[in-house]
Amino acid sequence: MSEAQDDDVQEFAALLRRLKERTDRSYGQLARRLNMNTSTLHRYCAGDAVPLGFAPVERFAALCGATPEERMELHRLWILAVAARQRPRAAAGGATPSGAQEAAEAAASDTTSEAAMGTVQDDPASPGPAPRPWYRRRRLLVSAAVATALLATLGSLSAFPDDRAKGSDSVEAVDPPRTTEPDSPRPKSAGSPSPSPGTPSPSADASRKSSAKPTGDAGRPSKEAARPRPSTGVPLTWSADSHVWQAGCGHDYVIDKPPQQVPPPPNPQDAAVWAATMGAVHGKQTLVRITVQGKSSTAVVLEALRVRVVGRSAPMAGTNYAMDQGCGGALTPRYFDVDLDRDRPIARPADGNDSGVTIPAMRLPYRVSAEDPEVLLIDARTAACDCSWYLELDWSSQGRTGTVRVDDHGRPFRTTGNKGLKNYGYDTSARAWVPWEE
Repeated sequence: MSEAQDDDVQEFAALLRRLKERTDRSYGQLARRLNMNTSTLHRYCAGDAVPLGFAPVERFAALCGATPEERMELHRLWILAVAARQRPRAAAGGATPSGAQEAAEAAASDTTSEAAMGTVQDDPASPGPAPRPWYRRRRLLVSAAVATALLATLGSLSAFPDDRAKGSDSVEAVDPPRTTEPDSPRPKSAGSPSPSPGTPSPSADASRKSSAKPTGDAGRPSKEAARPRPSTGVPLTWSADSHVWQAGCGHDYVIDKPPQQVPPPPNPQDAAVWAATMGAVHGKQTLVRITVQGKSSTAVVLEALRVRVVGRSAPMAGTNYAMDQGCGGALTPRYFDVDLDRDRPIARPADGNDSGVTIPAMRLPYRVSAEDPEVLLIDARTAACDCSWYLELDWSSQGRTGTVRVDDHGRPFRTTGNKGLKNYGYDTSARAWVPWEE
């Protein structure tokens, strides 16, 4: 392969790598969503191979959030890369016009099966008829590939959803989940012929057919019954745990009871039951861990996450009980930061940290399915109010959109400021609550 030809392949691979670097997913995670082997995807991004069909490249671009302009540029570079891989084969093997046409049609194929996701290799083909002049073979191969691949791709570009997130205040608060179905079929045009007076009406004709005796085909399933029905309902499930402690051990609860009536701190996994028994309210901070998963292998796009404050009052009176004595760890997961003291709180993506290594923040939109669940961590804080709040999660899938309300088992989450309250920590040696300063 000449240097110019290798440049075409490397330009194509470089754009693939730039798109991949935008995501926080590994090659293995991306390959699983694209239905291909991890090594195959890595070879594409390294410039060691070029996919025969553009369909896997287009799916990769959509998964990485490429813009329409970037998708068109990716398609242009792919055509040049395919042509660059085919040139040595045509020169060594003496491809005939029909052989070049077959190669171009293979390059435009959009099959999604793993067997068809082959690569254009550099090995020469077996000897054939005498080769045509190089300039005629090259023109035939490139023009055929451009024509067939472009026709196949232009029809597929509009099939991928626009992943732009909605505005933070575009949806009103709702209690039940809601969905929006695709547009219903349009009515017939005014030019449609109407039945004449002497012609039986369609309804009358249908009534006669339904009352007729069954024929020999009555036992066979009808085409109408076999036709798949459009999806309905919410395509995802979620669960929420609001009793998550910082680094697994640090948390404050405000309880309107004296220390003598408060039992020792529970294990983190028993915190929900312990807090409910004590009438405890999260002090200063509430960490909510939300697990979101699709109901099928069909991708569901999480479009936006919003905060709804439904109640504000002065901080709760009582005593602050600290569940830890300064324990902590080197791992801080990425999360969504929420300041409940603001008039219009916003869930802002925040980076995590693992022993000095930054964990990139999760940014919506984000895709989930039954095979690829996702965990969202929300860190909500307040110093000046007793706040009741819940979350709204927008989703889209297969042309439908909707919003689910995420709350504490049907009730809003609750967080109260604890500044100025008496503070107690548990002394394990004395087995008692003692005054504690942070």
